[in-house]
Amino acid sequence: MVFLLVFLIVLHLVTLAMLLIATLEKSWWIWADSEISDLWTNCFYDNATKTWLCAATNESDWLQSVQALMVLAVVFSSISFLVFLGQLFTMSRGGLFYFTGLCQAFAGFTDFAACLIFTFHRKEILNDTRDLSKGRFGYCFILAWLCVPLLLVSSVLYVHLRKKQ
Repeated sequence: MVFLLVFLIVLHLVTLAMLLIATLEKSWWIWADSEISDLWTNCFYDNATKTWLCAATNESDWLQSVQALMVLAVVFSSISFLVFLGQLFTMSRGGLFYFTGLCQAFAGFTDFAACLIFTFHRKEILNDTRDLSKGRFGYCFILAWLCVPLLLVSSVLYVHLRKKQ
């Protein structure tokens, strides 16, 4: 049981870090090696100054939905971890971590919804006249998708975890 507890804590922290990276980093859509878009900014690499120049994205309803859902996923996962730590020290013996599992499940579902919206509405979100076939999904988008099963698996494990001592 100690192994499961340590595994869950590590899984939770890794998933939370992946969620934070996916939400805050600048690589949801890559147009070329010198131009990228994310949930918050559009950036291009200036060869003259050797720096990335970024501007705020054009707001659309779909983009705001993805932004809100990703932030909610981070918040739910953070609350879940804090509640888990609180329950670990205050819950009576034999108790189950239902609320922690529920928060993790909500984080997984909000992340899933954000990824689906970005997948199917990227034309409206990117708000660009260029052909989408000239771009590709970035690593942050892939990280967000990888978080979905990890969050849902950890939520199931939390629900089945029983406090022994």
